Amino acid sequence: MHCYMMKYTVIFERDEAGFYVVSVPALPGCFTQGKTKSEALENAREAIESYIGSLKKHNEPIPEDVGEEVILNA
Repeated sequence: MHCYMMKYTVIFERDEAGFYVVSVPALPGCFTQGKTKSEALENAREAIESYIGSLKKHNEPIPEDVGEEVILNA
């Protein structure tokens, strides 16, 4: 079995409580959060793995990241 790592763009935003909220534009509905940026990033990795796992389980295509750069107002 050939396995390779895919890269996905993630977007970090701070919510009103100071948590980091992470979205993955290439994977609709894939969101997570964390108290720190590193915790949010680790949670994002887990969310992406679960999302991809579900797609594979249901024999659905796995989206590729379009590699867009997103700039949010700070």
